[in-house]
Amino acid sequence: MTAARLIQARPRASDEVATLPNQPDVLDAANKLGVRFLVHFTTMQGAVGIIAARAVKSRARLPQDKYLEYVYSPNAECRKDPLWLDYVNLSVERINDWMFGTSRNRHAADGDSWVVLSFSSTVLTHPGVVFTTTNNIYPKCIRAEGLAGFKQMFSDTVIGRYGQVHNRYGKLPAWPTDRQAEVLYPGELSCDHLLRIDVQTERDMDTVHGALSGLELDEIEVRHAPEVFE
Repeated sequence: MTAARLIQARPRASDEVATLPNQPDVLDAANKLGVRFLVHFTTMQGAVGIIAARAVKSRARLPQDKYLEYVYSPNAECRKDPLWLDYVNLSVERINDWMFGTSRNRHAADGDSWVVLSFSSTVLTHPGVVFTTTNNIYPKCIRAEGLAGFKQMFSDTVIGRYGQVHNRYGKLPAWPTDRQAEVLYPGELSCDHLLRIDVQTERDMDTVHGALSGLELDEIEVRHAPEVFE
């Protein structure tokens, strides 16, 4: 897929984001590709905090939130994109398997389970959303807003980690060219857009159901789906 001319995105403060328009044409393009949802993985501990706060909060906002004070546990010990700490990292349709493996190894001693949160693709239209061609920390990453930025994620070729060239071979239409491509959501993402929570074990379903029911969020689907972590 060929994208229109790109303007490299920069981090925006929340007051600037509030002045930006929605981008409905991004959802039109996503629907044509069959993109149904965006995903965010976290530990069970992190998921309980997200449910309590009713939002996925950026790393910059997490330590300040009273609900998350005792459950804050970042996936990465040290972020290498410090200018983007006030953005939530999401993936399109499937998780970043490389990042998940890294995070899982880091938390191995904690013995915590993992969950994947799926959010409606409508959030792609929200003001200030940034699309990246690969992991945001990599030197060759291209970042852009709007339709051109979204399309760039699905380019015929993308340069990723260590200069590796990714192409569309073997990819479903709804999958970005590089599996490490990201959707950067400014500030915090409300659970009003949460569609489903996938867990690794059936036992974990009870924990999630308990957290949801206590906050009247019972309508959110909880699914035992170990395959989404692969």
